[in-house]
Amino acid sequence: MTRHIVANVLLAVAVLIVAASALGVLLMPSAFAKLHYVTPAAVVAPVFVAAAIFVQEGLDENTGEIFLALFFMVVAGPFLSHATIRAIRVHERGDWQLRPGRPDRAPEETKEKTP
Repeated sequence: MTRHIVANVLLAVAVLIVAASALGVLLMPSAFAKLHYVTPAAVVAPVFVAAAIFVQEGLDENTGEIFLALFFMVVAGPFLSHATIRAIRVHERGDWQLRPGRPDRAPEETKEKTP
């Protein structure tokens, strides 16, 4: 009985993390800011799901496979985020590298605000 309660609490935390991440993605104005809110849903929430499965099922072959998949998700997450940011930068500016003499801001960020 206690295992079920702990597993349900861990799953509820994972759901709350995903919901908060979705809200952050919805409210942020730029793709760069939105990507910061994708990370908890992609990395932190699966940790809670894996922990819930471990609590519910115990240590066996299936939980070992789950932790192996979780390991690859946690390791690949930062690389995927970095590649996504580069792709956005190339799409917006034509190149991902900072060039001397070019502003580091996107064209819409460099416009002067009118009072």
